Amino acid sequence: MSDLVTVQGMVISAIPVGEYDKRLVLLTRERGKISAFAKGARRPNSPLLAAANPFVLGSFTLYEGRSSYTVNQAAPSHYFTELAQEQPGIYFGFYFLELADYYGREGVDAHETVNLLYVSLKALLNPKIPDELVRSIYEFRLLVIQGEYPQIFQCVSCSREEELTYFSQSLHGMVCHNCRQTASDLSYVDESVRYTLQYIATVPLAKLYTFTVSDKVQRALGKLVHTYVQRNTEKRFKSLEILKLMSQMD
Repeated sequence: MSDLVTVQGMVISAIPVGEYDKRLVLLTRERGKISAFAKGARRPNSPLLAAANPFVLGSFTLYEGRSSYTVNQAAPSHYFTELAQEQPGIYFGFYFLELADYYGREGVDAHETVNLLYVSLKALLNPKIPDELVRSIYEFRLLVIQGEYPQIFQCVSCSREEELTYFSQSLHGMVCHNCRQTASDLSYVDESVRYTLQYIATVPLAKLYTFTVSDKVQRALGKLVHTYVQRNTEKRFKSLEILKLMSQMD
Protein backbone atom coordinates (compact mmCIF):
# COMPACT_ATOMS: atom_id res chain seq x y z
CA MET A 1 0.00 0.00 0.00
CA SER A 2 1.07 3.56 -0.65
CA ASP A 3 1.14 6.50 1.73
CA LEU A 4 -1.94 7.67 3.58
CA VAL A 5 -4.26 10.20 1.95
CA THR A 6 -6.85 12.32 3.73
CA VAL A 7 -10.12 13.32 2.10
CA GLN A 8 -13.18 15.28 3.17
CA GLY A 9 -16.55 13.87 2.30
CA MET A 10 -19.72 11.97 3.13
CA VAL A 11 -20.58 8.29 3.36
CA ILE A 12 -23.30 7.72 0.77
CA SER A 13 -23.61 3.96 1.25
CA ALA A 14 -22.28 1.25 3.57
CA ILE A 15 -22.55 -2.45 2.70
CA PRO A 16 -21.63 -5.29 5.08
CA VAL A 17 -18.75 -7.44 3.83
CA GLY A 18 -17.82 -10.70 5.49
CA GLU A 19 -18.35 -11.02 9.22
CA TYR A 20 -17.02 -7.71 10.49
CA ASP A 21 -16.14 -5.39 7.58
CA LYS A 22 -17.97 -2.82 5.51
CA ARG A 23 -17.56 -1.49 2.00
CA LEU A 24 -18.15 2.25 1.98
CA VAL A 25 -18.91 4.52 -0.92
CA LEU A 26 -17.61 7.99 -0.13
CA LEU A 27 -18.37 11.17 -2.02
CA THR A 28 -15.25 13.22 -1.43
CA ARG A 29 -14.49 16.82 -2.20
CA GLU A 30 -11.03 16.04 -3.56
CA ARG A 31 -11.42 12.72 -5.42
CA GLY A 32 -15.10 12.42 -6.22
CA LYS A 33 -16.86 9.11 -5.60
CA ILE A 34 -14.60 6.37 -4.28
CA SER A 35 -15.01 2.99 -2.57
CA ALA A 36 -13.16 2.12 0.60
CA PHE A 37 -13.10 -0.91 2.88
CA ALA A 38 -13.62 -0.28 6.59
CA LYS A 39 -12.09 -3.36 8.17
CA GLY A 40 -13.62 -4.42 11.45
CA ALA A 41 -16.16 -1.58 11.32
CA ARG A 42 -18.95 -3.88 12.51
CA ARG A 43 -17.16 -4.91 15.69
CA PRO A 44 -18.69 -3.31 18.82
CA ASN A 45 -15.35 -1.85 19.90
CA SER A 46 -14.24 -0.63 16.48
CA PRO A 47 -13.17 3.03 16.23
CA LEU A 48 -14.92 3.05 12.85
CA LEU A 49 -18.24 1.76 14.17
CA ALA A 50 -20.06 5.11 14.22
CA ALA A 51 -18.31 6.62 11.20
CA ALA A 52 -18.96 3.79 8.74
CA ASN A 53 -22.62 4.69 8.15
CA PRO A 54 -24.60 6.67 5.57
CA PHE A 55 -24.93 10.44 6.13
CA VAL A 56 -21.67 10.69 8.10
CA LEU A 57 -19.73 13.76 7.02
CA GLY A 58 -16.13 14.28 7.98
CA SER A 59 -12.47 13.59 7.33
CA PHE A 60 -11.31 10.13 6.28
CA THR A 61 -7.71 8.96 6.25
CA LEU A 62 -7.21 6.17 3.73
CA TYR A 63 -4.60 3.77 2.49
CA GLU A 64 -4.58 3.95 -1.30
CA GLY A 65 -4.06 0.57 -2.90
CA ARG A 66 -3.74 -0.35 -6.54
CA SER A 67 -7.45 -0.88 -7.03
CA SER A 68 -9.13 0.21 -3.80
CA TYR A 69 -8.90 2.24 -0.62
CA THR A 70 -8.90 1.11 3.00
CA VAL A 71 -10.08 3.36 5.81
CA ASN A 72 -7.39 3.92 8.42
CA GLN A 73 -9.06 6.64 10.50
CA ALA A 74 -12.24 8.70 10.43
CA ALA A 75 -13.00 12.01 12.11
CA PRO A 76 -16.73 12.73 11.66
CA SER A 77 -18.01 16.28 11.95
CA HIS A 78 -21.72 15.47 11.44
CA TYR A 79 -23.66 12.23 11.79
CA PHE A 80 -27.21 13.44 10.99
CA THR A 81 -28.57 10.89 13.46
CA GLU A 82 -31.61 13.16 13.95
CA LEU A 83 -32.81 12.15 10.49
CA ALA A 84 -33.56 8.66 11.76
CA GLN A 85 -36.40 10.16 13.81
CA GLU A 86 -37.88 12.00 10.83
CA GLN A 87 -40.62 10.32 8.81
CA PRO A 88 -40.57 10.52 5.86
CA GLY A 89 -37.52 12.81 6.05
CA ILE A 90 -35.09 9.92 6.43
CA TYR A 91 -36.20 8.51 3.07
CA PHE A 92 -35.78 11.86 1.36
CA GLY A 93 -32.27 11.81 2.81
CA PHE A 94 -31.56 8.37 1.39
CA TYR A 95 -32.86 9.54 -1.97
CA PHE A 96 -30.46 12.48 -1.88
CA LEU A 97 -27.60 10.04 -1.28
CA GLU A 98 -28.80 7.76 -4.09
CA LEU A 99 -28.98 10.64 -6.55
CA ALA A 100 -25.52 11.87 -5.53
CA ASP A 101 -24.24 8.33 -6.01
CA TYR A 102 -25.81 8.19 -9.48
CA TYR A 103 -24.03 11.33 -10.62
CA GLY A 104 -20.81 10.74 -8.70
CA ARG A 105 -17.61 9.92 -10.60
CA GLU A 106 -14.14 9.10 -9.37
CA GLY A 107 -11.47 11.72 -10.00
CA VAL A 108 -14.01 14.54 -10.37
CA ASP A 109 -14.04 17.47 -7.94
CA ALA A 110 -17.16 17.12 -5.81
CA HIS A 111 -16.88 20.12 -3.48
CA GLU A 112 -20.20 21.57 -4.60
CA THR A 113 -22.10 18.29 -4.40
CA VAL A 114 -20.81 17.48 -0.92
CA ASN A 115 -21.73 20.98 0.24
CA LEU A 116 -25.15 20.65 -1.38
CA LEU A 117 -25.75 17.38 0.43
CA TYR A 118 -24.83 18.97 3.74
CA VAL A 119 -27.16 21.97 3.42
CA SER A 120 -29.96 19.81 2.01
CA LEU A 121 -29.84 17.31 4.87
CA LYS A 122 -29.85 20.23 7.30
CA ALA A 123 -32.92 21.58 5.50
CA LEU A 124 -34.74 18.27 5.99
CA LEU A 125 -34.39 18.85 9.73
CA ASN A 126 -35.95 22.30 9.44
CA PRO A 127 -39.70 22.00 10.17
CA LYS A 128 -40.37 25.32 8.42
CA ILE A 129 -39.42 23.93 5.00
CA PRO A 130 -41.58 21.14 3.47
CA ASP A 131 -39.64 18.00 2.57
CA GLU A 132 -41.09 18.02 -0.94
CA LEU A 133 -39.77 21.54 -1.52
CA VAL A 134 -36.34 20.50 -0.22
CA ARG A 135 -36.41 17.61 -2.68
CA SER A 136 -37.22 19.86 -5.65
CA ILE A 137 -34.51 22.34 -4.69
CA TYR A 138 -31.93 19.60 -4.17
CA GLU A 139 -32.73 17.85 -7.45
CA PHE A 140 -32.59 21.00 -9.53
CA ARG A 141 -29.44 22.41 -7.94
CA LEU A 142 -27.72 19.05 -8.41
CA LEU A 143 -28.63 19.18 -12.10
CA VAL A 144 -27.08 22.65 -12.22
CA ILE A 145 -23.87 21.38 -10.62
CA GLN A 146 -23.72 18.54 -13.13
CA GLY A 147 -24.33 20.92 -16.03
CA GLU A 148 -27.41 18.92 -17.04
CA TYR A 149 -30.19 21.31 -16.14
CA PRO A 150 -32.76 22.60 -18.66
CA GLN A 151 -32.64 26.06 -20.24
CA ILE A 152 -34.61 28.36 -17.93
CA PHE A 153 -33.28 31.78 -18.83
CA GLN A 154 -34.26 31.96 -22.49
CA CYS A 155 -36.35 30.21 -25.11
CA VAL A 156 -34.75 26.99 -26.34
CA SER A 157 -36.00 27.73 -29.86
CA CYS A 158 -35.24 31.40 -30.45
CA SER A 159 -33.20 32.47 -27.39
CA ARG A 160 -35.76 35.11 -26.50
CA GLU A 161 -35.80 36.08 -22.82
CA GLU A 162 -39.34 37.48 -22.67
CA GLU A 163 -42.71 35.73 -22.37
CA LEU A 164 -41.21 32.39 -21.31
CA THR A 165 -44.56 30.85 -20.52
CA TYR A 166 -44.08 27.18 -21.43
CA PHE A 167 -41.74 24.30 -20.64
CA SER A 168 -40.88 21.39 -22.91
CA GLN A 169 -39.42 18.23 -21.41
CA SER A 170 -38.37 16.99 -24.85
CA LEU A 171 -36.63 20.25 -25.78
CA HIS A 172 -35.08 20.57 -22.31
CA GLY A 173 -36.22 24.04 -21.43
CA MET A 174 -38.47 27.05 -21.58
CA VAL A 175 -40.36 28.01 -24.71
CA CYS A 176 -41.64 31.51 -25.37
CA HIS A 177 -45.15 32.40 -26.48
CA ASN A 178 -44.05 32.94 -30.11
CA CYS A 179 -42.47 29.47 -30.37
CA ARG A 180 -45.28 27.52 -28.76
CA GLN A 181 -45.81 25.47 -31.94
CA THR A 182 -42.30 24.00 -31.83
CA ALA A 183 -43.11 21.19 -29.38
CA SER A 184 -46.12 19.01 -28.65
CA ASP A 185 -45.40 18.48 -24.97
CA LEU A 186 -45.60 22.06 -23.74
CA SER A 187 -46.84 22.72 -20.23
CA TYR A 188 -47.69 26.16 -18.90
CA VAL A 189 -45.23 27.54 -16.37
CA ASP A 190 -46.30 30.30 -14.02
CA GLU A 191 -43.87 33.20 -13.67
CA SER A 192 -43.40 32.36 -9.98
CA VAL A 193 -42.27 28.84 -10.86
CA ARG A 194 -39.81 30.10 -13.48
CA TYR A 195 -38.42 32.67 -11.06
CA THR A 196 -38.00 29.96 -8.41
CA LEU A 197 -36.07 27.77 -10.84
CA GLN A 198 -33.78 30.67 -11.74
CA TYR A 199 -33.26 31.46 -8.07
CA ILE A 200 -32.36 27.84 -7.24
CA ALA A 201 -29.88 27.78 -10.12
CA THR A 202 -28.01 30.94 -9.17
CA VAL A 203 -28.29 31.68 -5.44
CA PRO A 204 -25.26 30.92 -3.19
CA LEU A 205 -25.62 27.63 -1.34
CA ALA A 206 -25.82 29.41 2.00
CA LYS A 207 -29.12 31.00 0.87
CA LEU A 208 -30.53 28.01 -1.00
CA TYR A 209 -33.00 27.04 1.71
CA THR A 210 -33.98 30.45 3.00
CA PHE A 211 -37.30 30.70 1.18
CA THR A 212 -40.65 28.99 0.89
CA VAL A 213 -43.35 29.13 -1.79
CA SER A 214 -47.11 28.68 -1.93
CA ASP A 215 -48.54 25.18 -2.11
CA LYS A 216 -49.54 25.80 -5.72
CA VAL A 217 -46.05 26.82 -6.76
CA GLN A 218 -44.52 23.95 -4.78
CA ARG A 219 -46.68 21.39 -6.58
CA ALA A 220 -45.97 22.85 -10.02
CA LEU A 221 -42.25 23.10 -9.27
CA GLY A 222 -42.15 19.53 -8.02
CA LYS A 223 -43.99 18.16 -11.04
CA LEU A 224 -41.67 19.90 -13.49
CA VAL A 225 -38.42 19.01 -11.71
CA HIS A 226 -39.33 15.45 -10.74
CA THR A 227 -40.44 14.65 -14.29
CA TYR A 228 -37.25 16.10 -15.71
CA VAL A 229 -35.06 14.07 -13.37
CA GLN A 230 -37.04 10.90 -14.06
CA ARG A 231 -36.76 11.32 -17.82
CA ASN A 232 -33.04 12.06 -17.72
CA THR A 233 -31.78 9.37 -15.35
CA GLU A 234 -31.49 5.66 -16.06
CA LYS A 235 -32.09 4.25 -12.60
CA ARG A 236 -34.98 3.35 -10.33
CA PHE A 237 -34.27 4.80 -6.91
CA LYS A 238 -35.32 2.50 -4.07
CA SER A 239 -35.92 5.36 -1.65
CA LEU A 240 -38.36 6.98 -4.09
CA GLU A 241 -40.33 3.74 -4.27
CA ILE A 242 -40.61 3.77 -0.46
CA LEU A 243 -41.71 7.41 -0.51
CA LYS A 244 -44.41 6.60 -3.07
CA LEU A 245 -45.70 3.76 -0.91
CA MET A 246 -45.77 6.00 2.13
CA SER A 247 -47.71 8.69 0.28
CA GLN A 248 -50.25 6.10 -0.92
CA MET A 249 -50.71 4.89 2.65
CA ASP A 250 -51.30 8.46 3.82
